[in-house]
Amino acid sequence: MRRVIVSGDGVSVATVEAPEAGPGEVLVRTAVAGVCGSDTHALAGLHPFIVLPYAPGHEVCGTVEAVGPSVTGVTVGQRVTLEPFLPCWECKQCLAGRQNICERLRFFGCAHDQGGMADWFTIDQRRLHVIPDGLTWEQAAFIEPLGTPVHAVGLAGGVRDRAVAILGAGTIGILTLQVARAYGARRVVVTARSAASRQRALDFGADAAIDATSPTCADDVREALGESADVVFDCVAEQSTTDQALGMVMKGGTVVVVGVPPADVRIPLPLIQDAQLRIQGSATYLPADFAESMRLLSAGEVDVSRMITATYPLDEAAAGFAEAASGRHLKVLLTAQDRPH
Repeated sequence: MRRVIVSGDGVSVATVEAPEAGPGEVLVRTAVAGVCGSDTHALAGLHPFIVLPYAPGHEVCGTVEAVGPSVTGVTVGQRVTLEPFLPCWECKQCLAGRQNICERLRFFGCAHDQGGMADWFTIDQRRLHVIPDGLTWEQAAFIEPLGTPVHAVGLAGGVRDRAVAILGAGTIGILTLQVARAYGARRVVVTARSAASRQRALDFGADAAIDATSPTCADDVREALGESADVVFDCVAEQSTTDQALGMVMKGGTVVVVGVPPADVRIPLPLIQDAQLRIQGSATYLPADFAESMRLLSAGEVDVSRMITATYPLDEAAAGFAEAASGRHLKVLLTAQDRPH
């Protein structure tokens, strides 16, 4: 079968042995896989947790082809997506229901021998979610990335009737914007570096879009909100956005780190203490967040149809990665050429 490999030499499609479902595992035939910002950052050597070479593809959905011994509740032919993190199920965090911060966490499609950018893959049945009948394959490919802002908003304590700032207008930024709108945020302002990204944020419902490169960005956000931000979602997580987030959040407010930081940042600890600020890390999602993602997509409260800006067949994965890294696209999808319908 075909499997995409990302290495120091670039993106290639290798021919490898097809996997077989072992005990407790399910064999899935890939339909659609999204190219994540984590994938392009890893290719560029900028991801702090992904080591090259690796098999990419964690935003993935497909059809169950076979089930291994002792699998229950999953049947051949079901359309499924997956929570790609692979917990140990035994540590303190797993036993407390926080598998997303498992102390021995591995990650399918990032730190694992398999990824979803392949003809087939096997996965622990406990990671699967059945896709609602009303969702297309393309919509289903967003269940995983949508789980990230759903989880982040929950960690922030909700956004209803609150002033919200979102730093970054990539896939996660735009999804966070739509979740904030669906959950009743009073006002939402987005920052982005390019004029095209700022216009995109406005098109998806931001009340204002501010130039992230401006030296007065934090003040501009406060002015656009008409107040300081109750919650800031940093979907970029660099030194510049960290500084901006702390400059625009209210005393007693919350900064949620949603993006994966490419490197360490410096934090002004006296400000954190004096303003009683909360800096909240947000790591992936939990099953309830996936369920909510499917509800939001099924109800039309989050619209991803305009977010898919390019689609490539699996054999052209290198081109898909290049386009995803170009900054010209919001979401690039790879499709298996013989994908199920």
